[in-house]
Amino acid sequence: MCVKEKITYEGLLKGNLQWVEETLQSDPEYFNKLSMGHKPPILWIGCSDSRVPANQITNTNPGDIFVHRNIANVVVHTDMNMLSVLDYAVNVLEVEHVIVCGHYGCGGVEAALGSKQHGIIDNWLRNIKDTYRMHNHELDLISDPNKRCERLVELNVIEGVYNLSKTSIVQNKWADGKKLALHGWVYSLQTGFIKDLKVSCEANDHLSEVFKIIK
Repeated sequence: MCVKEKITYEGLLKGNLQWVEETLQSDPEYFNKLSMGHKPPILWIGCSDSRVPANQITNTNPGDIFVHRNIANVVVHTDMNMLSVLDYAVNVLEVEHVIVCGHYGCGGVEAALGSKQHGIIDNWLRNIKDTYRMHNHELDLISDPNKRCERLVELNVIEGVYNLSKTSIVQNKWADGKKLALHGWVYSLQTGFIKDLKVSCEANDHLSEVFKIIK
């Protein structure tokens, strides 16, 4: 049985030195090119879980994806951190795609399905419990707890995409005729594959009139 080496503070710094050395050997101009500008076409809103690194699972490079992460990739209109990232990504970086990516086996979603107290994070998980409330007619019919959790992971992403489309940031971009697409994905820790939930949108046509914003 292979024993995983313990990660230490000193080891992180040593690893950085090794990474720089190996990177320069492969491409002597790598850091010069990286420091020249930042214009990623993608905004990634994902979970803080360290097992879901955006660049690695999409086989992209540093600089290709602008990343925002929080517990259970929640997207709500009261989160000024997320809205600030979204505004910067859409209006300054001018990204063309925003991806909300959840993952099966998400601890935040699992916790939201229970009644145990976890601390201040319970206030954050209330957003996922609200998603459960909106879809309980479907979720309560799923007898397998794992399947129920997987479906709530998907619904949490779907609601996230829907909530993004309701923001003035996104709708103003669409009103200006600029290209901006929203997408919902779920990543599997067990297989490594990404599932496209097929909820992509590039306009506010899917919204009821009360959520449409006139610029």
